[in-house]
Amino acid sequence: MKKGKFIAFEGGEGSGKSTILEMIYNYFIENNVECIKTREPGGIKISEDIRKIILDKNNTQMDAKTEALLYAAARRQHLVEKVIKELEQGKIVLCDRFVYSSLVYQGYARGLGIEEIYNINKFAIDEYMPDLNIFFDVSPEVGLARINKNKDREVNRLDLEKMDFHYKVREGYIKLCEANKETFIKIDAEKSIDEVFESVKSKIIKFIK
Repeated sequence: MKKGKFIAFEGGEGSGKSTILEMIYNYFIENNVECIKTREPGGIKISEDIRKIILDKNNTQMDAKTEALLYAAARRQHLVEKVIKELEQGKIVLCDRFVYSSLVYQGYARGLGIEEIYNINKFAIDEYMPDLNIFFDVSPEVGLARINKNKDREVNRLDLEKMDFHYKVREGYIKLCEANKETFIKIDAEKSIDEVFESVKSKIIKFIK
């Protein structure tokens, strides 16, 4: 039975969630809060290997269902090998994406169906769901502009999708956020980094107390 807190950072491409996650992690470490940071797909070797396949810009022929199954497989291994163990030790797990990313990207934006993708992932994650999901809301134009400016960031297969796809991703997140208000917090991610960080920090601290 999990004792720690599982917090997922969600959002579209260029939303800034990864940057803020790093800042929150550093803040917790400086203040002696037991936590770890991880990401999906990835976090451990097997899942990182699957990540390379999913995000490879050359894999343009990948079927949407194949993509969904690869994400679920990476998620399962990451969960059992890393996340559960850390939660059972009472740590806060800060995760860059989790199951709602699949519901949005493959279920909604790719049109496979939110319920269908949830069923695939239900098999993969058992009863484990984030205690809190933080949705970084940003318009696709702003998010993709940030990616183009950041030369150090990897440009992956999803970044190269048409603008309509990114609009659907945002729309999907907003719908899920509205439908799961008890576990979702929506953040205006178009504000400055410092403003977003302070907003996220205050909400997480309030949640874990």
